[in-house]
Amino acid sequence: MKFIGKLLAVIALLLALLIVAAYFLLQTRWGATQVSAWVSKHSGYQLTFDALDHRFSSPSHLILKNVTFGRDGKPATLVARTVDIGLSSRQITDPLHVDTILLRQGTLNLSPTTAPLPFQADRLQLNDMAFNSPQTAWQLSAQRVTGGVVPWQPEAGNVLGKKAQIQVSAGSLTLNGIPASNVLIQGAINGREVALTTIGADVARGALTGNVQRNADGSWVVNMLRLNDIRLQSDKSLTDFFAPLTSVSALKIGRVEVTDARLQGPDWAVTDLDLSLRNLTLSKGDWQTAEGKLSMNASEFIFGSLHFLDPILNAEFSPQGIALRQFTTRWEGGMVRTSGNWLRNTKTLVLDDAAFAGLEYTLPENWKQQWMTPLPTWLNGVVLQRFSASRNLLIDIDPTFPWQLTALDGYGANLRLAQDHKWGVWGGSATLNAAAGTFNRVDVRRPSLSLTANASTVNISELSAFTERGLLEATATVSQLPARQTSLSLNARGVPLDVMQRWGWPAIPLTGDGNIQLTASGNVVADAPLKPTVNGELKALNTDKKQVVQTMRGGEISGTNVSGGEAASAPQPEASSSQ
Repeated sequence: MKFIGKLLAVIALLLALLIVAAYFLLQTRWGATQVSAWVSKHSGYQLTFDALDHRFSSPSHLILKNVTFGRDGKPATLVARTVDIGLSSRQITDPLHVDTILLRQGTLNLSPTTAPLPFQADRLQLNDMAFNSPQTAWQLSAQRVTGGVVPWQPEAGNVLGKKAQIQVSAGSLTLNGIPASNVLIQGAINGREVALTTIGADVARGALTGNVQRNADGSWVVNMLRLNDIRLQSDKSLTDFFAPLTSVSALKIGRVEVTDARLQGPDWAVTDLDLSLRNLTLSKGDWQTAEGKLSMNASEFIFGSLHFLDPILNAEFSPQGIALRQFTTRWEGGMVRTSGNWLRNTKTLVLDDAAFAGLEYTLPENWKQQWMTPLPTWLNGVVLQRFSASRNLLIDIDPTFPWQLTALDGYGANLRLAQDHKWGVWGGSATLNAAAGTFNRVDVRRPSLSLTANASTVNISELSAFTERGLLEATATVSQLPARQTSLSLNARGVPLDVMQRWGWPAIPLTGDGNIQLTASGNVVADAPLKPTVNGELKALNTDKKQVVQTMRGGEISGTNVSGGEAASAPQPEASSSQ
């Protein structure tokens, strides 16, 4: 018995010596190499580290130095200066689930291809780490990351696990190409739900704070988001810039506040933007709300050829549509002011009052093509219940027929300018007059136009102007049918007889001043020439009592009759209080 007891004591001593030897050997480079080789050989992962450190002052902690870890044949998932592993009694039943993992001064790359990882922890902590999340919908790269995940249970498709509390800060971060610094994120993951209760960051030389969450169905809720002093330049068009808002199944906005922002893209820019948006849900290219509100003002807004100064917009959203409480802006040297409603059921914009004052506007070169371009699906019609114009300058630089109106005034009521997604004059009445005008280099004074329109006809009851010594007066009707059949009746007294030639009629064999009577008709169709459809008759009488009668058929003069001697003298234009 004494022999057996001595033998057991020797064996226990030898085991103790082996454990002590193994303990010290594992803390050498040779021991680290052996452990690394064993793990790499017997698993689908590659592990290397320089040394293992254990201190009796912290007996439950193992510290690995200069660690590299990752899947076979893949880029490293983890590179860290030290990995501090906190053990607990749980290792007896679950060896790969540790108490804590603390990563210091390295890089952690987590993506769907790296999960699941073979170990878990009650707490994953990062200290001065770089973090990358490639191959995901959110391309994320962060530096100087400090924080933790509790618990950390990675699995396939969920690198942070299905349920965890998150609190991290980063010195710098780039998300989907947007850089930020001094980032703080606090929140929780619960299955497919993500609640970020605190978001804070310095973005684009400004500050961002917010509270957002993602629901299980993939929709997002922005409870609160504030952007202050943002200075952002983008290479995206305005449509592409806001495209991420439509990429999610739904986006519910509780409150968004923007203060003193400056944003710029290739063909758009806004400066000194203040914006407040509340209670609006965007979903499937549409929006819903019960009591949504939008308030916005800026120093300058540029979109393509539009350039607004000091725009102010206040609107309210409801299931019935949008109530435009106020829109004012300085534009083209003048002022624009309006209010009204966009009606959801008819997709019609009804402006209660629209005023244009002091504009100096040159029409774009392709304004006729824009006029014929169908309106977007959300805008079926446009109605001006009242409009007024005062002291405006309107210019068309089309070289084939340039024109200009100076000091243009006007007013109208119930004017329908768009219907069935097409621009036009589909209803209502309007009166326009100007101090002076030029039409294809012919100067006139006091040009004036009055019209009424309905679903079948545009009736121009007055079209008049003074030339240097005479008066032109005309009436016209334009059919609303696709052929756009138009008829014109013009009387001119004491005018230069070549005025009609400069406006498109063939030359007449008379000179000087005189009287003109013209009746003509044709089809004004956008995609077809006007001239072949014109039929008409022109009568001209000059001061020498010579008279010409010209007949046009199909845009060509079919007959010219010249006579003289018996024609009455050309009467002088009547005096007018408007002259």
